[in-house]
Amino acid sequence: MKRIFLFPTLLLMLSGCSGNWGWYVVNPTTTGGWNNLSFMIGGAYNTILMSMTAISISIVVGLIIALPGLSERRSLKSINRVYVEVVRAVPILVLILWVYYGLPQLMGITLNVFWAGVLALALSDSAFQAEIFRAGIQSIDKGQYEASQSVSLNYTDTMRFVILPQAIRRILPALGNQLVYMLKMSSLVSIIGLQELTRKANELVVSEYRPLEIYTILVLEYLVLILIVSAGVRWLERRMQASEI
Repeated sequence: MKRIFLFPTLLLMLSGCSGNWGWYVVNPTTTGGWNNLSFMIGGAYNTILMSMTAISISIVVGLIIALPGLSERRSLKSINRVYVEVVRAVPILVLILWVYYGLPQLMGITLNVFWAGVLALALSDSAFQAEIFRAGIQSIDKGQYEASQSVSLNYTDTMRFVILPQAIRRILPALGNQLVYMLKMSSLVSIIGLQELTRKANELVVSEYRPLEIYTILVLEYLVLILIVSAGVRWLERRMQASEI
């Protein structure tokens, strides 16, 4: 773990060796610097767990919301449109605050900061997931539906075995983008006190008074996470494309 941060940190130390810059606060070769880095890295667990949990929920909810939007009935389409437009119109920071502070008063539901963040992120992202799924399903040729009917598949089996596998291949890049978006938006949950990457960095800034150095490391942490996710999505795309050959 030390080696991961050694090279970028040394570069920062060299570039900031003059003036009032203090890269020593994140220097892994010193006890204090390494303790600060370890403290910051400790927030990655909550960031990753919250993002993965939220996007898993949002994918399921988004698919459920997308299906009425494919119906020919105006009433079912209205359910889709109202949900998508209302949820997308609410800023995610406002939604986080509303879920954490509003739900206990409105419904008597008390959530800890982790689950409040997960619920808010999943709710916000589900509207985007619904549109992604709707577009992906609509992109499948109608002949696929007709072929399914010809072998006596019902609607559920048609979606499960024929339409959704093809649609998911097409929307995978968009799903990957949403995971990256989720990782970045998870930083907003720090406002209600969750000990994730951004919250840890904020607390360290208060104690060390070195915002430039600490927030630079925070940028690098998010950069590493997003590069890993992006590489994973590209690998999955190649695997799925290879399986079609």
